[in-house]
Amino acid sequence: MAIIAHDGRKPEMVAFLLEHKSVLEKIDLIATGTTGLHVMNAGLEVTRVKSGPKGGDAQIAGKIVEGEIGAVIFFRDPMGKHPHEPDIQMLMRICDLYNIPLATNPAAATMLFKVYEADLM
Repeated sequence: MAIIAHDGRKPEMVAFLLEHKSVLEKIDLIATGTTGLHVMNAGLEVTRVKSGPKGGDAQIAGKIVEGEIGAVIFFRDPMGKHPHEPDIQMLMRICDLYNIPLATNPAAATMLFKVYEADLM
């Protein structure tokens, strides 16, 4: 599962992940650089790629294409301007193209985790 969060949503992402720690202990996590650092600092295991603006979104998309990622949680800031918006759109397009679940807010991510919990039991 890939974990990504825009700067203003990183604390929310970490809090969300800590609420679902029991499920995460059974899932391999990969995250863009800065998000991954926040996740690591919260005590969770995660593999980090580059930060989003430095190609991390593209790296995640590549791993989806290679079949290495089965879901993405991307807490986006819908009100912010992001210089790497083309990469963000490409990642979302790849998720759609490869039929990868993409949760962009806590409500959708909670539903995704309920499916993972059911599959892991």
